[in-house]
Amino acid sequence: MIDTYSTGCFNASRIGRSNYLRNFFFIIGLLLIGRFSGEAQSKTEIRIDSGSPSLVIDGEIYPPYAYMSYLGEEEYYKEIAATGIHIYNIPAYLGEGGINTVSGIGPFRAPIWLGEGQYDFSSLESDFEKIIRSDPKAKVIIRFYLDPPEWWTELYPEAAAHMPDGTSFRQCFASKIWQEKTGEVLRDCLDRLLGSQYSKYLAGIHVASGFTEEWFYHPKQYQDQNPARLQAFRQWLKNSYKNKDALRVAWNQPLLTFENAQLANIDEPSKSTEWRNPDHEQNYIDTYRFQAEVMVDNIAYFSKIVKEKSHGNLLTGAFYGYHYFVGDPRRGHGALAKLLDCQDLDYLSSPNVYNRVAGEDWPPMAAINSVQLHGKLWLTENDTRTSITTLLKDRSNDIAPPGQYESGVWLGPEDMDTSVSFLWKNTARMLAYGYGGWWFDMWGGWFNAPELLNVIEKTQQLHTLFPASLGIKMKSQVGVVVDEELSFWDPTYGHLTENILSNRYPLAKTGNSYDLFLRTDLENMATSQYKLVWLLGLLELNSKEKKRIQKWTKQGVTVLWTNGKGTNIFRPNREQLFLDGKLNWSATELGELWEGAGVHRYIQTDDVFYIGKNWLGIHTINGGEKTINFPFRAQIVDPVKNVILADATRQLHLIMKPKSTLLLRVNPLEE
Repeated sequence: MIDTYSTGCFNASRIGRSNYLRNFFFIIGLLLIGRFSGEAQSKTEIRIDSGSPSLVIDGEIYPPYAYMSYLGEEEYYKEIAATGIHIYNIPAYLGEGGINTVSGIGPFRAPIWLGEGQYDFSSLESDFEKIIRSDPKAKVIIRFYLDPPEWWTELYPEAAAHMPDGTSFRQCFASKIWQEKTGEVLRDCLDRLLGSQYSKYLAGIHVASGFTEEWFYHPKQYQDQNPARLQAFRQWLKNSYKNKDALRVAWNQPLLTFENAQLANIDEPSKSTEWRNPDHEQNYIDTYRFQAEVMVDNIAYFSKIVKEKSHGNLLTGAFYGYHYFVGDPRRGHGALAKLLDCQDLDYLSSPNVYNRVAGEDWPPMAAINSVQLHGKLWLTENDTRTSITTLLKDRSNDIAPPGQYESGVWLGPEDMDTSVSFLWKNTARMLAYGYGGWWFDMWGGWFNAPELLNVIEKTQQLHTLFPASLGIKMKSQVGVVVDEELSFWDPTYGHLTENILSNRYPLAKTGNSYDLFLRTDLENMATSQYKLVWLLGLLELNSKEKKRIQKWTKQGVTVLWTNGKGTNIFRPNREQLFLDGKLNWSATELGELWEGAGVHRYIQTDDVFYIGKNWLGIHTINGGEKTINFPFRAQIVDPVKNVILADATRQLHLIMKPKSTLLLRVNPLEE
């Protein structure tokens, strides 16, 4: 049983020497009981087989799908266990503050960190017990929310964010005191968990902090005036520029030094609707780069603690890299490239983008091909609303603020058929693009219907029933390259950025799939497979990128370059074409460009279309007749009904219902 107890650093003058020794030996006893009671720690690994991920826990293969609910009720755990899912995410909170400091939402669990060296693990114990009772085969990933409790912020004001009005707020993310003290607490928590009876059920730690647990800066922290933040920024400038002359040239300030450099005001009202000028506004760019790198350094720091404490046995992950959807650079999500070099981090996550309407693609918020290129697993958060989605106010009145979480994206579709199609769309995208995810039943009961549970169960089964495949003959012929720092140059806090990145929606309706990479991986892309490359949102090109365009066109590749002014088109053996002001493209326009570049289009309609790794998915809003043309002969299987639709064909005719999703297995045949 996990009780309230004390550990960590004790002050003997405060609690007395006898209490100190009693606590000390009590803790040692607990750890030894766990260590020698026959409870073995789980070992979790990632296995990539033919480009498709699996989790291997204690030598057993698990499909990369999990379940999570903030409220965590046994009724729903049992339903999920019956679908074959045995991986569960549970939340845990060091402090009592809610995750959304704008909405005022309350915490989902009691705080763990009660005082210096004092912890209450009863909420974790309760979660483990409910899951184990529901599913004895359960493996658990804990989402540890590392924002501090209020008492700690009051005790260590030098480690808190300093507001302009003189008040303190939570933590300063650049504070080494916060980082190190929180690291000590995380170590204590891991010691307790790994020495407990729950060790064999523990599979990983998802490190979380900031706004909505996603390593965003809380809006109040945009104005953080803690001297530690400024000191860290100046050290960052030293590391980046090496000498003051380089800094002066970059900032265009002849009297600038590392000692007097200031952070840009990133919370000022928008003053312009034009992209930033690097000759005069490099201080803004460097402030945003610093902000982002502080976040990824923290993720790496806490991930390393998990790996060290578990001797490498626990999976580590975090939310990060939302450059493909979140256009506000103040959030701190512009350093994914740096984080991908972290050897202690196993997976990254985001929700699907929040344009949750029928007939549109809901891609992850990051360049997942770069994530995979660097050996990381992508796990998407399928917080998909359904026709039976519950509202938080109806499930837990003491958590939901009045009027919050009741409209807009928090509401699901009106009917069950559309709900089912949404879940199948989640599945089709995960399979075709080779990543995993968890079904996020936020307040509970969102999937509590036979039709929806059937999708979750079938998704689990498909991973086992159909062998993993690289899908060589259906690899993407379109490569898209994005700059995760695009928003840094956007003084409108995202409006200019979104105008370009909104092309993510027609991209999914061109009758083929596409790969998405970070600009920093341009040289690492296996571009021999691409017939068209789109440099999407690169405001300026450097000399290497210009040479690469020349190389591509000589190899017969068409290149699009969309900057802040329009789109340049580079075609093999043809003059460059510049379309002034052309930033947004329709699916029809892109389809014509694809055909002109020799990209195969499997389908001519503007339905959402996925293909890859021997999987094909179509999501339609209007339904009707669909004709799929394959560039190879293939066997086509309906994997849900386990029916062969065609033994050997190059063309398939289908009739689909409105607002529906179809998933097919495509097995290419030897010619």
